[in-house]
Amino acid sequence: MAVVYPVAPGFPNSSGVMIPAIWSGKILRNLYAATVVAAISQVDYEGEIKGQGDTVHIRTTPVISISNHVKGQKLVYEAPEVSLVDLLIDKGKSWSFISDDVDRNQADYNYVSNWTADAAERLKIAIDTDVLAAMYSQAHASNKGSTAGAVSGNVNLGVSGAPLSIDKTTVLDFIIDAGQVLDEQSVAESGRYLVIPAWAAAMIKKSDLKDASLSGDGTSVMRNGRIGMIDRFEIYASNLLHYQTDTVKTFDCPFGQKIGLTFATQLVENEGPMRSPDFFGDLYRGLNVYGHKVVKSEAVGWAYITKG
Repeated sequence: MAVVYPVAPGFPNSSGVMIPAIWSGKILRNLYAATVVAAISQVDYEGEIKGQGDTVHIRTTPVISISNHVKGQKLVYEAPEVSLVDLLIDKGKSWSFISDDVDRNQADYNYVSNWTADAAERLKIAIDTDVLAAMYSQAHASNKGSTAGAVSGNVNLGVSGAPLSIDKTTVLDFIIDAGQVLDEQSVAESGRYLVIPAWAAAMIKKSDLKDASLSGDGTSVMRNGRIGMIDRFEIYASNLLHYQTDTVKTFDCPFGQKIGLTFATQLVENEGPMRSPDFFGDLYRGLNVYGHKVVKSEAVGWAYITKG
């Protein structure tokens, strides 16, 4: 063991002899990435699947045709057809560990409680990573690429080989362009979101929004650190976004309205302590069964960005 305090030559060292090493009763906490899926999805169907079934049949509202009319005209009645979207509860994440009787009785802190709390946080991170990596590819064709915009087709959100470069002078334009893409799909203005990497959030704080008068807030983002809402988007910074190297590191950033993504958890189990049949100790385990799907692609967009 290294000597904590220096000792002059010839002077006795008491470290480890009369001066004991102390184990802190406080635990160094792990750092966890912020999760966002619960905030950017609808969970309307979760209550229907808690007890049974691995498929949810979601009925969609049919489109009723509008016709020109003149007085005395005989009306033609259509028969609207309801289509179905299936949400599969087909994914699961689990954790498990053992607690030996000897270790538990000799330990000077409740490590089981500490470990289970860590597992719960990592479970949320694993699910968020899975959902974010899958949803961007399900965005509507008019809500991504270099010619995004269902009406104009003039919005560049980046494509493979040519990602959209974002810096502090262009980041606000990017957000406004994403808003235009949703506007052209007639997406509701409430409940909109944009998920960006931490460096893009920093770009926002370096942009013109550092002036509180431009953002309409009493305090600028430079002073309170909160990004909040910009052009009807609630902005979320996440370290769990899918990324790849496309000459440069690029990030897949989803945006949209909560109606677009459905997420449901059917089973959440946390079990323990259970006696082990093989050794003197307890078993602890957890399980989360869930499903997710983009059910309204018009309400989901995808930006392919890189740091400029």
